[in-house]
Amino acid sequence: QVQLVESGGGLVQAGGSLRLSCAASRSIISINAMGWYRQARGKQRELVARITSAGRTNYTDSVKGRFTISRDNAKNTVFLQMNSLKPEDTAVYYCNALILPTAWGTWRDYWGQGTQVTVSS
Repeated sequence: QVQLVESGGGLVQAGGSLRLSCAASRSIISINAMGWYRQARGKQRELVARITSAGRTNYTDSVKGRFTISRDNAKNTVFLQMNSLKPEDTAVYYCNALILPTAWGTWRDYWGQGTQVTVSS
C-alpha cells in the first residue's frame, strides 16, 4: 500500500519560513499531479498549490508570491516552500498525489496524514 509521508511542519513566527516535504513510501509506476491542501480549524479543506507532471503550477490567491511548490520526479517527492508566513496560514497541511501504484493497478488519489503548521503573531 502506497503512503504519502509528510514532514516539515511546525511552529514559526509571522514572517518566517517553513519547507514541507512529501514523499511516496515505496516505488511506484508513475505520479501525475501533486498538490498541497490545508484545513484550518472550523474551515473546509482548500487547495494551496498544485503542480503537474510537466511542472505547471497554480496557487490559491492568498499564497501567490509567498509559497512555491516544486517536485523531484526521480524521488517521487513534492515540496512546498512557504515564506513570509502569516497567522492566517495556520492549518493542517495535506499532501495529495494522483498515483499509478503498479502496472496492473489504476490511477487514484492518495493523501498524506497531514502536518500542522502554526504561525504565531
